[in-house]
Amino acid sequence: MYFSLLFAVMCAGFIVFLYGYNTNALNDAETDHFFEERISIVVNSLGMTFPEGLDENNNPYLDYIKQNTQLDIEVILPPSEGYEDKLNMIMASGNYPDLINVINNVWVSNYVKQDALMPLDDLIDRYGPALKEAIPEEAWDKVRFNGSIYAVPSINEVKGVEIMYARKDWLDKLGLQPPQTLEEYYEVIKAFTLNDPDGNGLDDTIGLLMTENLGRSAPFFGAYGVQLGQWTERDGRLVYSDILPETKEALAYLNTLYEEGLLDPEFPINRNKSLEQKIVSGKVGLYSATWYDTRGPIALNKSRDPNAEWIPLAYPTGPKGHKGVYDRPIVRQYSVIPANSNQAPAVIKFLNFIAGEGQQQLKLGFENEVWQRDNEKIITNFSEHDKHLYRGIYSSLVDVAVPEMVKLRLDSLGEHFQLYNNLQLIEQNLIQNEFTGLPMPAMGKFNHKLTELVDIFTQIIVGVIPLNEFDHYVEWWRSEGGDEMTREVNEWYDQTVGRGGP
Repeated sequence: MYFSLLFAVMCAGFIVFLYGYNTNALNDAETDHFFEERISIVVNSLGMTFPEGLDENNNPYLDYIKQNTQLDIEVILPPSEGYEDKLNMIMASGNYPDLINVINNVWVSNYVKQDALMPLDDLIDRYGPALKEAIPEEAWDKVRFNGSIYAVPSINEVKGVEIMYARKDWLDKLGLQPPQTLEEYYEVIKAFTLNDPDGNGLDDTIGLLMTENLGRSAPFFGAYGVQLGQWTERDGRLVYSDILPETKEALAYLNTLYEEGLLDPEFPINRNKSLEQKIVSGKVGLYSATWYDTRGPIALNKSRDPNAEWIPLAYPTGPKGHKGVYDRPIVRQYSVIPANSNQAPAVIKFLNFIAGEGQQQLKLGFENEVWQRDNEKIITNFSEHDKHLYRGIYSSLVDVAVPEMVKLRLDSLGEHFQLYNNLQLIEQNLIQNEFTGLPMPAMGKFNHKLTELVDIFTQIIVGVIPLNEFDHYVEWWRSEGGDEMTREVNEWYDQTVGRGGP
């Protein structure tokens, strides 16, 4: 129920660092007395931090898991930056943990091909009843290679992320209506930049905010019917959206904003922290928010400026009536077991507990400490909730989606944040990625080419590369593996939902 890892010589020092200590270790006699088995797991911190005095191996949520599974669990938490490189170092070392948590399905596919990961079907059948019950077949299909399951998938609870938000008080002051079309967005962004909406007499406001690698730009590409990094159908074939003329048109629109000083000039170096700071400072009028920013930087801005009023906007509609943002794949993370682990049954028991009996406490926090029941609702203690957010490091290993509970949980965080309503609006405006299969062989060989275009696009927006060079880079992408990827993607398409039928 839901109340719910250069070569070995180069990486030796890092491996010693990872395995050379255990902050929660007991001596052998004590460990054998309390626990039946030991496992070591490598997980992603997801950017989470721990309250003072606690860490990944010393906290109440890990104690809760240990007590209920009778497992002695050593948690290894590599730095988030370069996380996948650290995983490769671990695999090259030959000193494997018992579980590795991965975000990239191409990583999983590459190590399956090397026979470096363990097939899990029999283990799940024997030790994972909650996993089988809670995870839909669609998600299991994403982790089947040559007919066998090689990972336990963690489900994306939400289907989309970005939603447009704007300062309504600035709109009202400047006599503007909430924008709907790209042209109307242009006029609002221009006014927010040039017409002193904060009334301080200074030229210091930002009409549109974005981040590095074209972060928070999805609605503007959506206005042309495309999303970066997706595959879309054109005339019965799947094509990579980044090389389409519509993407060039979106780049032209953003280039115009940049050349006219309407797009934050620092966007190529803005990280999420910079975005948050600029919003909180009260200098930003409009941007593509995450669905939960109303409880983050937007809320902080409102606490500093009681007159600040933020509202969600309709997604910008383009010249052909298109609008929307990218969808998220059903699987967000993958838990894999190295092929020569001796503790695979214990790992599946651990994951089974997270998906089943432990799901509520790990997802929501401890009842009567982080939240409490109030008839048909639950009430969240915000300070305790935020203090306990690190529990997500464990719960996210096997997130499962129970739609009827999402509203209850989100409303408990404060209905005025509009979290559930934001998700509903996003879900009504998703642009689907038409390729939903397992990574193709060419993706493993040329996957970096799928992302190199983003840097080129940033340079086009800021004018370092002329817009008319777009077609040259399309040909470069195709010749550097893009055509091979496209061929393989369409072979998959023909065999499933394309011309060849199911």
